[in-house]
Amino acid sequence: MRRRPTVVLGASGLVGQHMQQRLSNHPWFVLAAIGGQTESSEMLPEQNPWRLDEQRPELPSIPIFDISSETFVNDLLELEIEVAFSCLPSDVAERIEGVLAQAGIAVFSNASFNRRKPGIPLVIPDINAEHFTTFSTIEGPIACGTNCTLIPLAVPLAALRTFGIQRVTMRSEQALSGAGWRLLFDEDANNGILEPEIPGEAEKVAEELLHVFGTAEEPAEIELDISCQRVERRYGHQVFVEAVFNQVLSLDSVLQAFSTHQFPDAMLKCPSAPLRPIHVVEHIDVKQHLWSNGERFSTHPQPHKDLQIGMSVVVGDVKLIDEYTLSFSAYSHNTIRGAAGGTMLLAEQAIVEGHIH
Repeated sequence: MRRRPTVVLGASGLVGQHMQQRLSNHPWFVLAAIGGQTESSEMLPEQNPWRLDEQRPELPSIPIFDISSETFVNDLLELEIEVAFSCLPSDVAERIEGVLAQAGIAVFSNASFNRRKPGIPLVIPDINAEHFTTFSTIEGPIACGTNCTLIPLAVPLAALRTFGIQRVTMRSEQALSGAGWRLLFDEDANNGILEPEIPGEAEKVAEELLHVFGTAEEPAEIELDISCQRVERRYGHQVFVEAVFNQVLSLDSVLQAFSTHQFPDAMLKCPSAPLRPIHVVEHIDVKQHLWSNGERFSTHPQPHKDLQIGMSVVVGDVKLIDEYTLSFSAYSHNTIRGAAGGTMLLAEQAIVEGHIH
């Protein structure tokens, strides 16, 4: 398979740098340009401060373009860019994503601006892959990944949909990195001195959950009670869930549903698809269970080489409260499965399903 020329929009943010990291050895995409703000565009890629815990991978000598430049789109077209990974703040994404899509560049966005917009698929591939039918409609070829907190909630629940989800209560503990690199490197925040409330987060999670569990036209009907808070952990979002179902549960049937949950067959060959979407453990250890490929955990991950690591949702503490009510905890890497890796998986899905050629 040929490697498609790609631009990453966002040079210095955590998600943008994870995208650069994942593209350094990706078999289907090649990093050909970076789009940054004015200050970033004046640097070479290797001069940009590297903010990830892992060592900066070897990146090709490529241009960094100013996304606010009048020539930005033409600059990308001259390089024959086919795919853009958007890791921009929402207000910046608003200005640029639609313009790129109308120019024929397929946009896969981690930004929130276009989520749940008519004609733009908001997709978690192992939950609502069928929503991709609206890709490349009048809005142009744009698809969005979801809020990072939704992933550890939605993926386990999707495995249990056959039992009929009636009501869900969720409480989250979200990592500092979910708010960007500045909070991640804030000394007070790393010492537990931070504002735990995340304005608007619970509402986003609820709206997006109903969207991905619904049809392309109508959201699902599930009673929700969701609360979100920030904790001093650097990476990893954990959720604590209690769910009520319409059908009788057994512990064996629940665990069986978790273990057999899988991506559509065509997606199993995607480089970013983990061996299993759900990795079940007895009890979640937030230090040991951050990096999973679905079958094993890594304490020394190399995400620039291993695209599956960090892409599985870890589920533990599974308990039946009564025959209709289940509680569990789930944990995922917020900037990998919940952001860069998840958005890249959308682009891989678009390729294997023939949405981009």
